[in-house]
Amino acid sequence: MDVFESARLGPLTLRNRVVKAATFEGMTPDALVTDDLIEYHRRPAAGGVAMTTVAYCAVAPEGRTERRQIHMRPEAVPGLRRLTDAVHAEGAAVSAQIGHAGPVADASSTKMRALSAGRFFNPLGMRFTKPATAEDIERVTRAHAGAARLAIEAGFDAVEIHFGHNYLASSFLSPRLNKRDDAYGGPIENRAKVALGIARAVRAEVGDRIAVTAKINMRDGVPGGLEIDDSLQVARWLQEEGTVDALELTAGSSLLNPMYLFRGGAPVKEFAANFKQPLRTGIRMSGDKFLRAYPYKDVFLLEHARRFRAELDLPLILLGGVTGRETMDRAMAEGFQFVAMGRALLREPDLVNRIAADPATRSLCIHCNRCMPTIYTGTHCPEIPA
Repeated sequence: MDVFESARLGPLTLRNRVVKAATFEGMTPDALVTDDLIEYHRRPAAGGVAMTTVAYCAVAPEGRTERRQIHMRPEAVPGLRRLTDAVHAEGAAVSAQIGHAGPVADASSTKMRALSAGRFFNPLGMRFTKPATAEDIERVTRAHAGAARLAIEAGFDAVEIHFGHNYLASSFLSPRLNKRDDAYGGPIENRAKVALGIARAVRAEVGDRIAVTAKINMRDGVPGGLEIDDSLQVARWLQEEGTVDALELTAGSSLLNPMYLFRGGAPVKEFAANFKQPLRTGIRMSGDKFLRAYPYKDVFLLEHARRFRAELDLPLILLGGVTGRETMDRAMAEGFQFVAMGRALLREPDLVNRIAADPATRSLCIHCNRCMPTIYTGTHCPEIPA
């Protein structure tokens, strides 16, 4: 496969095999689309990606990580339509990442109690989570279908269901977070019910009108968390049921170990600056225990992803450390149908076009991760002069 040849993704034909991964934008102060958000996605579309992913479109108000994020509702559709029109005008497709933040939600910001597989204290929101009831699960499942329906109305070509990073569905998958003794706890057959049910509901709603992908953790990267064997079983079930057109393979826990995905520098001081006292001092003093630094290397999730590629026929999207033609070609050679790029496109939105024109092009991203704390003020690369 050539990364710059067109490719099928469900009902879509994409102009190449490069997807802009969902990265929090921090550009929706009223939980609605802004001109800044549109430009944020228009630029990589003009810069050559086949599809850009809007993050994060919560399916319910309490499913936002914080109050300023978009949640899918009729009022959001006109702005989202402006965004999809702008991306389409650049020749690219656009996906909406839909999901429920679950225990990752900052309840002190949303003023709504965060749902989770179980009850525990979230130090960011300074509140205990609420164990989701069967009624909560049914409501959230319906909300995913409703969000997908609104995505179609807004002109999206695809939706990406968020099953990773210990968001709600991921918290059920995690043995560490899910200690339930009911039908949703215990063996992976039970812990997977929320994710599988959501995927079925979304597929039933959209049919083949748009593509459906899912982002799923291969590993949580924490002791007692989800591991590859269980994650691979969930992926097999998704494949067997035909509810998704591709899987984007990710890792790490936004709740317990976010840097397991974001390899490279751990910007503790920069994160701390975004919070009020006493939380600011607490983060500065002990943030390195939460923001643990992992050395960066190219295609750093490939070793885990190989097992999924070996055992699945479903199209797979390789994420993590794909920054140039060499790593793109490596992913294609190993059988991955698509690659996803995130941080590198913050610094150089036109990177894909430049790589296509000159395979020797090197990304300027230095993997410092100082872009991560900018999610509170408008995500950007701090290396770019103001």
